[in-house]
Amino acid sequence: MIEIYFSVLVLCCFFCLYRIGRGPTPPDRAVGIDILGIVVVGFCALFAVFTGRDFYINIAIAWSLLSFIGTLAIVKHLEGKGFDE
Repeated sequence: MIEIYFSVLVLCCFFCLYRIGRGPTPPDRAVGIDILGIVVVGFCALFAVFTGRDFYINIAIAWSLLSFIGTLAIVKHLEGKGFDE
């Protein structure tokens, strides 16, 4: 059953990479990068369930925080504002 979940997440990765590569606008690419971060967190959660090791959850939490901060930075850049505004 877990192979199906991994397959779906891999398929989602390919869709996100397609959106990042072929996105018509920079905000579309930013959304693709954000969703790819969410998919990576999903991989970490599945690895934690599959292996029974809890440090994958720690990696998922750290990745989600970095992804959120990175998304905010990209949005600020696209708006033309500085990071201190």
